[in-house]
This record gives sequence, C-alpha cells and structure tokens, in this order.
Amino acid sequence: MKRMKTLAIACLLLCSAGLAQAQDLTVSAAASLTDAFTDVKKAYEQINPGVTVYMNYASSGALYRQIAQGAPADVYASANPKWMNQAKAKGFTVPGTKRTFAHNALVLITPADNPAGIESVNDLQSNRVSRIGIGTPETVPAGQYAKESLQGLTIYESLASKYIFGEDVRQVLDYIRRGEVEAAFVYATDAIKGGEKVTIIQDMLLDSPVSYPVAVLKTAEDRSLAMDFLEFLTSPEGLSLLQNRGFRIP
Repeated sequence: MKRMKTLAIACLLLCSAGLAQAQDLTVSAAASLTDAFTDVKKAYEQINPGVTVYMNYASSGALYRQIAQGAPADVYASANPKWMNQAKAKGFTVPGTKRTFAHNALVLITPADNPAGIESVNDLQSNRVSRIGIGTPETVPAGQYAKESLQGLTIYESLASKYIFGEDVRQVLDYIRRGEVEAAFVYATDAIKGGEKVTIIQDMLLDSPVSYPVAVLKTAEDRSLAMDFLEFLTSPEGLSLLQNRGFRIP
C-alpha cells in the first residue's frame, strides 16, 4: 500500500512537471506567409517539445487592428513595414525586437489559359479585361504595393471600375484559381502556390522590395519564448524554410 502511494505521488509529480513545461505561443502573421510559417511552426515545435505554436493568419492591416483592440498575440509578422511601423509607434512592440526577415516580389498573374490574352500590364486597359483581382489597398499590403505600382504607370485610376477587391492576398489568388477574374496582383510566392492554375505575366516595378518585418509584442506572456521563435525564424534553418517557399532573404 505504501509503495502504491509512493508511485502515485511520483506519477503526480511527473505529470505536474510536464504541465509546467507546456508553453503556448501565438503568432499573428500575414496571409502570404501561411505555407512558410506552417513549415516554421512544425520545425520549431519539433525542436522544442512542450511548445505549441498557434498561427493566426490574415491581412497585415486586419492583424494590426486585432492587436490594437487587445487580441492576445506574442509575435507579429507583417507583409510590409507600414503596419509594423504603426504597431511600433503605438507602443505595441517590444523595443529592439523588430527585424526584417524576408523579401518578396509583386507579380501580375492570369488563369493558366489566360482567356483575355494578356501579355503585359498595359493590356489591362483593354476591353478584353473586365475584372482585376487586387487586395484592398487600405489593409492588404499586396494591394497597397499594386496600387503604388499602377500609379507609377499612371493607370491605377483608369482601371478603377474593373477592380475586384480581396480581404487578403490568398483570397485574390483564389479569384484567379476559380476563374473569377482575368488578371490579378499577388506575391511571387502566392503565384507559386497557385501552381498549374496560374500563369505569371510579369514582375511589377516597385520603388522598394516587398519586405516582411517581425517583432515581439508587449502582450507576449513569455517574451523570452517569443524572442526564441524570432531567433529560430531568422536562423539558417528558418531562412531555408522561407527560401523553399520562394521568399528572398535580405
């Protein structure tokens, strides 16, 4: 009987220790990072038993609003500097933790069969094109980049009646895959995700490359754990996972 009690106590202590070691981490990341960060999550959890990483994907602007409204998150990864700079200015990020970890490119794509016969961005002005997928510029970085690029070509306003806006870049990609638009603007990594259902027409000219910053948030329950995730993300192994998904390393 005494031995059974001892074993029960030992088991209870082991279980308690296991529970104490269990840690959760919530990462709010731009929708275009979905595949790459799913890979990063798996690799990080594998080398950190007891840690569970919860991913929250949406447009960078939508994620910023969630953070501003007090939604719990430990790490924020944006698809452009705009929303990260705003988070920093509002005091949501831990000073000294912000870093740029990846670059991307903006491309013009069509469905695989290119029904409108688009050969360049100038063809978007043709009567053959009636629907153009684009992320909402106010909240979706890919849409903001597309707007800036088209404004540089002085054709953004002339195409206004053709825009079909998406809540994030993955929704815009879905427009193309379902054949709901004749053309769309997405990141190069999303075009890769589209596979055989997508034809890349051209890279869009931008004043600066698409940049992805990441930072630890002040709401992080365990800042050392959040920082450890950032260190892994920017390590050779983490960067290799990003490159495998088509991202460019700064």
